[in-house]
Amino acid sequence: MDGREDGRITIRPMAVTDCGQVADLQAACFSAPWSLESIRAMTKEAGYVSLVAESDCRPVGYVGYRAVLDEADITNVAVYEEYRGRGIAFSMIEALLKKAQEEGVRKMFLEVRVSNEAAIHVYEKAGFRRDGIRRSYYVRPREDALIMSCDLEKKI
Repeated sequence: MDGREDGRITIRPMAVTDCGQVADLQAACFSAPWSLESIRAMTKEAGYVSLVAESDCRPVGYVGYRAVLDEADITNVAVYEEYRGRGIAFSMIEALLKKAQEEGVRKMFLEVRVSNEAAIHVYEKAGFRRDGIRRSYYVRPREDALIMSCDLEKKI
C-alpha cells in the first residue's frame, strides 16, 4: 500500500522502526496501553495489519486489525490529542478498511467505550453499526464497550 497524503499527514504501513513511537502514542492515549513487545508482535505475526499516520517524520496516529479467515477485529485506533479533530482517525480507518477488503476480509468488528461519543461518530461515519454491549469490558476506569461491525462486502 502506498502512503496516502492527507494535507501534511501521510498514512502508511507501520514498520518495526515505528514500534517505540507507537508505544509512546499508546501510553499517551490509553489507560491500559500495550507493551512494546506486543506492539512489535503486530509487525511480525500473520493476520495483523497496522497503519500509521505520520507528520513531520513521526507517527501521530495509528490503527490496526487482526484477521482470522474472513473476519477481523480492529485492535486500536489512536491519535495524539493535539492532532484530533482533523479527520486523521477517519482517514486511517478508511485506509484500513480498504486494505482489509484487498486482503479478503468480509466483516470488521470493534469495541469502543460507550462514553467515547467522538469515536463512535467516526466509526458510524466509516460505515460501522451498533451491534450490542459488552458489560465491564474496559478497566481503569471500568466501563461497558459498544460492539460495532462493518460489512465490507457492502462497503464500496
